[in-house]
Amino acid sequence: MDGNSSSRNSSLPGAFKFNEKRISASSPSGALYHFGTSGVSVAVATGLTHPLDVLKVRLQMQLVGQRGSLIGMGPLFVQVMKNEGPKSLYLGLTPALTRSLLYGGLRLGLYEPSKYACDWAFGSNNILFKIASGAFAGAISTALTNPVEVLKVRLQMNSDLRQRGPIAEMRRIVSKEGIGALWKGVGPASVRAAALTASQLATYDESKQILVNWTPLEEGFYLHLTSSTIAGLVSTLITAPIDMVKTRLMLQRESVVGSYKNGFHCAYQVLHTEGPRGLYKGGFAIFARLGPQTTITFILCEKLRKLAGLNAI
Repeated sequence: MDGNSSSRNSSLPGAFKFNEKRISASSPSGALYHFGTSGVSVAVATGLTHPLDVLKVRLQMQLVGQRGSLIGMGPLFVQVMKNEGPKSLYLGLTPALTRSLLYGGLRLGLYEPSKYACDWAFGSNNILFKIASGAFAGAISTALTNPVEVLKVRLQMNSDLRQRGPIAEMRRIVSKEGIGALWKGVGPASVRAAALTASQLATYDESKQILVNWTPLEEGFYLHLTSSTIAGLVSTLITAPIDMVKTRLMLQRESVVGSYKNGFHCAYQVLHTEGPRGLYKGGFAIFARLGPQTTITFILCEKLRKLAGLNAI
């Protein structure tokens, strides 16, 4: 719910109910609903779009350090199905769902408290504060859940690890590469999550406000569908290069000669050796995944929030 709507509601007869809901969201049971609806909606969207995430990671790891013709998502899909079977499209699903519940619950769940804190502290809830709130929520959430993301992309790249399982693979990573390996790529991952959450949530939030003010759309499915589609497109354009750098860092091994030193070094090396297109490897797959995932997440989250008695985002 945007700041203007909040101020309008405060002067209406139903203002007490609006404030009552906001107070209940800060109670223990309200907080559980608040973070729970966010986590569940992201987990469902992640499960439905996971095969696209596997393809995205494979696309991003093409021709590392080289220029050349890139295979597209369609041919890659056929190749994976032929060589590894349908189950390969669900590699890393367990850590992906685990991360979605934790990361999704925190990412969406921290956005509104951050936005309300900005409103309370600065007396404003404009687009800049929404962006700042989203960036804060995304960065904190990713920093806490980065080990699960590392495990997920490792499993997605190697179908041989399927027999070992996520717990055994995590033990192997720690024993072979050290505990710090679980936070590989945390820098660009946090930057990506900050950019993703800021662009996704702020765009969704602001799009809803603009559409309600300038179109006949009202709070409901069609408003949520339109706003989430816009948010998915904007967030893909902004985060695709950061996502590619994050994936490269998470998949490199400490023993590899000439490994990337950090996110900036990785981006520079990709630009230098693979060209500008290298930063958008897997870009279509990212949109094919992030677009539907964003739409499913927001539509389901809004529905669950309504059922739980919480205000719309």
